[in-house]
Amino acid sequence: MPSEASGSGTARYTHGHHESVLRSHRQRTAETSAAYLLAHLGPGLRLLDVGCGPGTVTEGLARRVAPGPVVGIDTDLGVLRSAASAAPEAQFAAADLFALPHPDDAFDVVHAHQVLQHVADPVAALRELSRVCRPEGLLAVRDADYGAMTWFPARPELERWRALYRAVARRNGGEPDAGRRLGAWARAAGCQEVSLSASAWCFATSQDRRWWAETWAERTTSSALATRALELGLASQRELAELAAGWLDWAEDPDAWFAVLHGELLCRPC
Repeated sequence: MPSEASGSGTARYTHGHHESVLRSHRQRTAETSAAYLLAHLGPGLRLLDVGCGPGTVTEGLARRVAPGPVVGIDTDLGVLRSAASAAPEAQFAAADLFALPHPDDAFDVVHAHQVLQHVADPVAALRELSRVCRPEGLLAVRDADYGAMTWFPARPELERWRALYRAVARRNGGEPDAGRRLGAWARAAGCQEVSLSASAWCFATSQDRRWWAETWAERTTSSALATRALELGLASQRELAELAAGWLDWAEDPDAWFAVLHGELLCRPC
């Protein structure tokens, strides 16, 4: 998962870097998480991957622009070490999203996956991403929309989980329903040629839904989400355990199905 750089416009990162979070983020690839961008990539392009997380998406992007240089930025040094192992052809560094250590027009493509939902000022973030992208270059942003996630069968524990996550994320200063807002933020930032799309992750096989449920069950009780929910008084340990159990029970239903909708943005810099 991308965990955007810190700065005055950055909210508290809701997920944190618990192993359960990283285990989920390591499953992401350029094909599953940046398909809307791939047709626009080619050899020799200079690419910046903002909030690169463990680097599994970065690796796929780097293959498509090789021999062009690729830089991945994040805040957590442990995550960056993992990224360097996943994508040895790229360079990685800790950096502040709102004060990128790169000159103007340094990149042809600037990519950010699951980042803007975690910042307090996404419009300012887009302006800084634009600064380091050449005028004819491309900004590519993809964010989930928690309010648009849907599943079957109905489970009260999953509804409570979503309400809790959205409450914690907003108290942290972020916007969990970022996917639907990408176009509005891009236009407010002054970006040009705004193009919007959507795509989804779907967890429907027994293996996929069990993996998805186990990941969220552990995150609900052990990650920064749990710590913050307890700190804010939004849930008790017992309630978190009930939500986790609900996830696991849901996954055992042979008819269970879960979809994560994402908003996608391609545009020219401001």
